[in-house]
Amino acid sequence: MSEETKATLKNWAHLRFSIIGPLLASPPQRGELQKELEALAARSYAHPTRAGESVRFALSTIERWYYQAQTSADPITALSRRLRADAGERKAIGSKLLRVLCEQYNSFPSWSVKLHTDNLVAYLREHPELGDAPSYSSVRRLMKQKGWLKRPAPRTAGQRRAAERRESREVRGYEAQYVHGLWHLDFHHCTRRVVDAKGVWHTPKALCVLDDRSRLCCHIQWYLAETAENLIHGLIQAFQKRGLPRALMSDNGPAMLAAETENGLLRLGVVHPTTLAYSPYQNGKQEAFWGQLEGRLIAMLKNVDPLNLELLNRATQAWAELEYNREVHSEIATSPLERLVHDKSVGRPCPDIGELRLAFCVEESRTQRRSDGTLTIKGVRFEVPSLMRHIERLSILYRTWDLSVAYVVGPKDSRLITEIYPQDKTKNSSGTRRAVAPDAPSPPPDSRQTEVIPPLLRRLLADYAATGLPPAYIPKDEKDQSDDL
Repeated sequence: MSEETKATLKNWAHLRFSIIGPLLASPPQRGELQKELEALAARSYAHPTRAGESVRFALSTIERWYYQAQTSADPITALSRRLRADAGERKAIGSKLLRVLCEQYNSFPSWSVKLHTDNLVAYLREHPELGDAPSYSSVRRLMKQKGWLKRPAPRTAGQRRAAERRESREVRGYEAQYVHGLWHLDFHHCTRRVVDAKGVWHTPKALCVLDDRSRLCCHIQWYLAETAENLIHGLIQAFQKRGLPRALMSDNGPAMLAAETENGLLRLGVVHPTTLAYSPYQNGKQEAFWGQLEGRLIAMLKNVDPLNLELLNRATQAWAELEYNREVHSEIATSPLERLVHDKSVGRPCPDIGELRLAFCVEESRTQRRSDGTLTIKGVRFEVPSLMRHIERLSILYRTWDLSVAYVVGPKDSRLITEIYPQDKTKNSSGTRRAVAPDAPSPPPDSRQTEVIPPLLRRLLADYAATGLPPAYIPKDEKDQSDDL
């Protein structure tokens, strides 16, 4: 039975009870019941399901209601309309036809009920022995009861795997046990456009970081592109505002899976689980936040034209900090800020900005050129300090979007050793060069006389002399060449 049918039956029962209820509360004297019933039959009553209409009832009908309620322990149930004996039963669809419909749905789950019905009718024309064709309402009622809902056809292999996973695994809501135990991160494309200083229109993207337990908006900011550089720029601000979480969940976008993002979270000790492909419901809290952002903040900016990025960001910060974080959240029955303050937190202090910037870098190994003490990163030559010219391979940290500086770190612990900068050939053309320290320090002067013949050669000469053999060569007198001239 549908909810609409239940509500209709309930409204009719309440109307009947309101009519004969006074008679049950104050039974009339002997001989007065007929007059009371005639008075009730002469009145008009508001229709229980049709607004603005009235309805009247015959005396015999009201009298029947009175005796039904008087003799029952539950007057409301006694005054309710009785369901049909065949209510909820399916007709005209036998077991064989049901099997045909099931096979048809398994083959084409993206079809509408109307298309399924029409194909079933065509099939029965080819197989009249299965009986008459069911009506559209019968097919619709059956498919709804079986859970055979219309499903979009997957276009890619990933969508197909996601659909199979949803069919084989149940979906359940979840919540982290502690504040800062899990954060959510995602980008959102705004429904409004913004204009820059050059008059070019852009679709802004909002980066938002939410705490799973408290629903607190840790940080939100609009950017013109969904890149790893912008993601890290906003994420560092969230860390500085709220501290380090234990885990951060995101989708599988290029910015989320960039080497800088992955390495930074790993170095900071933040677990980075990602949602399954084509499964946005796993980040449902973030998706619900976008609805509030569009429904309240963006709606209030409707008449601001043209809208620029600076105003959009200022308005977003004010709305997030003064309304969203302070208003009672329907899911947690308190404000995100209140839960943040009173619930147990597993967050950690945020390191300084230098350590944060160093964390979100790509780490690679580079070979140093012995000729000029340089190495190459993404086609850009960097000069290595002369004190490190003896090291053949160096461990380097850098950011792909900012090659104005790179960092030399220890190969084992990735600790910062020094910063290196791109080679400036114009500056080097001046001819000024730093003095280079010797590779090995000079030994202190020895008071002993320096040996002319090294120790190894002395030993060989002594061993050869000990054999008693003459030198194995014939000496030759060399004349003075000048005498021949």
